[in-house]
Amino acid sequence: MKEENIKEIARILLGTSLIFAGISHITFARKDFKAQVPDWVPLKKDDTVVYSGIVEIALGSALVFTPEKHKRKVGKIAAAFFIGVFPGNISQFTHKRSAFGLNSDNKRFVRLLFQPMLVYWAIKSTGDRNP
Repeated sequence: MKEENIKEIARILLGTSLIFAGISHITFARKDFKAQVPDWVPLKKDDTVVYSGIVEIALGSALVFTPEKHKRKVGKIAAAFFIGVFPGNISQFTHKRSAFGLNSDNKRFVRLLFQPMLVYWAIKSTGDRNP
């Protein structure tokens, strides 16, 4: 399979995953996502979860549907989003909040290691398409 096709599949998979995550923020997984909202966020936890869900749906849609000339920019925005929500993952770890089956310090710590992979995925799947 050509690298261009792999990037395309990876980008669409990331976009649809974000859309699903966004929908879960505002529906069935709200309680779990509230566990990740740091106490210092100046909004109500539920509002933060809903707003971030809306952003994820929009960002996922942009990853899936953006024209070729804007894909790199959308990838960088997605990477910045993953960096921006990382404090929520850290908060879940430091405050020992169980959610999404992350019910031990080890599991919450391992979850932290996946965030850089999401940043890489966003950048790599939307990067230069010309070899």
